[in-house]
Amino acid sequence: MAVKFYAVKKGKATGIFHTWEECKAQTAGYPGAIYKSFPTAAQAAEYMGWTANREPEEECELVAYVDGSYNIATGEYGSGVIIIDGTEEICLKERGNEPGMAVMRNVAGEIAASEMAMKYAVEHGYGSIEIIHDYQGIASWCLGEWKTNKEETRRYKMAYDTYKKDVRIKFTKVKGHSGDKYNDIADMLAKQAAGVTG
Repeated sequence: MAVKFYAVKKGKATGIFHTWEECKAQTAGYPGAIYKSFPTAAQAAEYMGWTANREPEEECELVAYVDGSYNIATGEYGSGVIIIDGTEEICLKERGNEPGMAVMRNVAGEIAASEMAMKYAVEHGYGSIEIIHDYQGIASWCLGEWKTNKEETRRYKMAYDTYKKDVRIKFTKVKGHSGDKYNDIADMLAKQAAGVTG
């Protein structure tokens, strides 16, 4: 039987485990667990970001904070994006009411906001963008860490796969409502788009 190495990025404990039983013990029942199996320890270590002597990652040309909101009264979702290009700040917002997306509530707005940021980078000829988000799925659906078991998440992953051919996309997760100025602006834009007050 082939040897496998199980890398757990998010679970009760994180690290590289040598059996499925060990991996399962750390991930079963853990909300939003992120793990993947690899044929070699080196690949598992790279997935965990442990690779030694790796070239330092270049800073991205654009930084985009994305967020979503949902209006229970109207069934509409809102997307908010603030893009930082050096000293310039570009605010984008959009309202949506596509039924398949709306059932995902504010997550629908976050997905649409992430796509808006990617699209902006490609349409304006940038080579790289860092997308800063507070919902794990924004990165995990794109990177194959979460299953895209809904049509809407499959479409989102396909959009990412298309955009990444033209622009390097980096994801960074921040804690929501933690007082981060730009994350709060993205949240405000998403609420405005959805028509949520207060």
